[in-house]
Amino acid sequence: MLRVIHGVCLSAIVTLSAARAQSVDEVEFNLSPNPAFAQCVGPNPRAHVKVFRGQLNDRLVISLSGIHPNLDFDMFTVQRSSLDVNGQPVPNFPGFGLAWYQTDLHSNEDGKGRTEIKTILLDQIFGFDADKISSTDPTSPPRVPPTNTFHVGFWFNNPQDAVPCGFNVKNPTPFNGEHKAGPLAMISLPISPANLGPLCTSPTNVSEDDAAKDPTGLTFVCNP
Repeated sequence: MLRVIHGVCLSAIVTLSAARAQSVDEVEFNLSPNPAFAQCVGPNPRAHVKVFRGQLNDRLVISLSGIHPNLDFDMFTVQRSSLDVNGQPVPNFPGFGLAWYQTDLHSNEDGKGRTEIKTILLDQIFGFDADKISSTDPTSPPRVPPTNTFHVGFWFNNPQDAVPCGFNVKNPTPFNGEHKAGPLAMISLPISPANLGPLCTSPTNVSEDDAAKDPTGLTFVCNP
């Protein structure tokens, strides 16, 4: 069992401290509530995630507790987290980037829930738009290049559930099957020093491969 410290697992912290880390086969981490809507999520919202690497795909298990009873959520993997390493809102947040719909979540009458999915997750989860920017140039790059989604978050399925916290139902978010969801409820935090999401277990310091790309040594990518 991996120890969890401040929302991320100890092994991940040790792993990420190296410029070129070795991947691991099991990670666990906590999601943090969106401060603006935390009271609408629950009195003591907790979401714990475990991910197990497999030969053909990976298995993710998410467990909820301290949630208001009988709420529905939609879980996505996304490119960016709106919270920083301390769980505070990111100033001038540019957006969640690429997002993949993964599963629905539900809290029972006791405010608990559990769901699992099996798909590609650790180190390699990505999406892209294979259409070319130029349809007449075969060497043209894709409209959206391969983009990793290393963060896990979930959104209120029903916008009305977030109204008591100030959400405007006239401006729903696209984070459910009908593309009329509520706001972000909880999401994973970046892990220092790489500042990538916890689904990346093997970050690589860009400057180690090519110092000209980042002489500061502060840019990391995930080593698949």
